[in-house]
Amino acid sequence: MSAMDQREDTASLYESTRRSVRLRGSVTSIRLENGFWQVLGEMAEADNLSLPQLINRLHENLADTQIESRNFASFLRVVCAQYLTDKAQPEDAETPQTATENALTES
Repeated sequence: MSAMDQREDTASLYESTRRSVRLRGSVTSIRLENGFWQVLGEMAEADNLSLPQLINRLHENLADTQIESRNFASFLRVVCAQYLTDKAQPEDAETPQTATENALTES
């Protein structure tokens, strides 16, 4: 892969994409950078969930914690960052039951 191709791949990661999801019966849209959508997809796959299922689970768990979330997209970015941080931990460190559960226990 050439340096130009690598720059284009990196640039596509910070371009944002808006996706529609149904949260608690209401359709809404979430705009995130493509890199975060990729991480959420990886998390969903690790938990054997579809991406909409993962997003719904995160939203429901956030609501259950009664932490006020004015910006769900920001919450998702933090969840992704926590997931990547935990993933970078040495293998002998304690591993979470699921990516979703770990993201919420750390927030």
